[in-house]
Amino acid sequence: MRFHFVLASLGLAALVAACAEREAAPVVADPATERTVEEGRVVGFTDADSGAQVWLGLPYADAPEGDLRWRAPRWAEGWLGTREALEHNAPCPQLTNALNAEAFGVEPGQLIGSEDCLIADIYAPLGAGPDDAERPVMVWIHGGSNTWGSARQYDGSQLAVDQDVVVVVIQYRLGPLGFFAHPAIAEDIEIEEDSAANFALLDQLAALYWVRENIAQFGGDAGNVTIFGESAGGHNVASLMASPLADDLFHRAIIQSGSFRSVALSDAQSHPQYGAVQAAEQFAGADASAADIRMSDLAAVYQAYAGEYGSIELPTIIQDGVTIPETPLADAFSSTDTFHAVPVITGTTRDEMKLFNAFDPELTSTLFGVIIRSRDPEFYDTVADYQSRIWRALSVDEAADTMKGAGHDEVWAYRFDWDEGGSMFFMDFSHLLGAGHAVEIPFVFNHFDFFGRLDGAMFNTRNAEGRTALASSMGAYWAEFARSGDPASAGGPDWPNWHEGGRLMRFDSPEDGGQEIITGNELVSAILRDLANDETLDETQRCMVYTRLTGWFIEDDDDPRFEC
Repeated sequence: MRFHFVLASLGLAALVAACAEREAAPVVADPATERTVEEGRVVGFTDADSGAQVWLGLPYADAPEGDLRWRAPRWAEGWLGTREALEHNAPCPQLTNALNAEAFGVEPGQLIGSEDCLIADIYAPLGAGPDDAERPVMVWIHGGSNTWGSARQYDGSQLAVDQDVVVVVIQYRLGPLGFFAHPAIAEDIEIEEDSAANFALLDQLAALYWVRENIAQFGGDAGNVTIFGESAGGHNVASLMASPLADDLFHRAIIQSGSFRSVALSDAQSHPQYGAVQAAEQFAGADASAADIRMSDLAAVYQAYAGEYGSIELPTIIQDGVTIPETPLADAFSSTDTFHAVPVITGTTRDEMKLFNAFDPELTSTLFGVIIRSRDPEFYDTVADYQSRIWRALSVDEAADTMKGAGHDEVWAYRFDWDEGGSMFFMDFSHLLGAGHAVEIPFVFNHFDFFGRLDGAMFNTRNAEGRTALASSMGAYWAEFARSGDPASAGGPDWPNWHEGGRLMRFDSPEDGGQEIITGNELVSAILRDLANDETLDETQRCMVYTRLTGWFIEDDDDPRFEC
């Protein structure tokens, strides 16, 4: 599954310059937030809006640059005196797209960031500290195709205060720095983990180790850690569940719009499109040594992987036999001997693909480069429905059935249905985006300053009461799951665990039915059968839907029912 935001990025740039970050008011160190971690003393600040205690940019590992590039992260060096943790760190190196370019004051397609980026931001309720280190810890792994994104996009302060939890938001290596499978690199090792290919997963593991050693200083219980993430972040959560290196580093897992796919090591090494060997020949030269490869110019490394529109094209979640098994990631969940069978929630949004389809020129038209309208509203909904059903089938139903079949009963599933976004310039976001990809994130965090200038249209006074109620409910379920490993007692409708045939919690505003249990399975075979027999579509439309399914989700594109 390709989690690239190319079309979405281009459209949102013209539309609203989404994700443009607002100027933050200056903050002042609060002596009450002084803490001592393994590396030394730190001081943070108290957030004026939420009342949360906040520490930004705490390093959990040394900068993976120079000879440390494409090695496992090394323990962070300490410092003298008291470190002020008041500002967001630079993001990890990445090419900007229209979702983040304006925030950094550059054009899309520019290389930004610093390799000195392995940090954690921490949010805790007022007064939380080592004297009452009993709060659940929730470690957020951000999305962004595993090629872009940063901790600064996610403010955990309201979730921490509302639910009395400690929220940790981490950064990790992205793009070719995070996923690189070159034989010369794998052979030039100092420790066994250096031979991995998923360096991003090694970063996440190092962050979890740092949390285990230090989180009590911030009021968190190191013996009760939940990892949660969305999109590529959810993909990483699933990968950590299968990692043999993750023993006792987390105790619950939440996968939001994730994936259970992986790439064979041989493909990651030598695939003609994105293989590390071919890429290294471009930026380091043929037959380059491991030292030459590691010391290559950073811009040249990224240029070797730059695809159309400046996006990064590379395999992520590689079957390297170090961070995850050499077999497909999904197969690990067929036995409790091959994955960490912790309590897990997995779910998707009802209209996942509308975020992407809104900027597909075959499905929408653009007026003045700004106003986006669907060409055929009914067909637009139909395309997204088939695509989003398959996303759910692969990421929820099949995965949950596999874990359940392995004897793991502590599995819960959900579907997010909120589609009450407002309008702007005659564009109806309830139709264009609906309950689209990433729309659930502000509800989980109860923080609606998320989509930049789009926020004012999506989250307005007309939907404020309903979305506030939904955010309160989702936060309570997520936190109760983190607290006890069972979301059932969060104060809303009972949330039973998964069973054969499908059982999910549907999340929506009270006006649209609120929380309720829905049943039924989504299976890829059944979805393709429905498409083949869909009498509302002509052959051209049926092929348009099918090619979009094979482009994102299905590797086999020669189904005889579809002659496209």
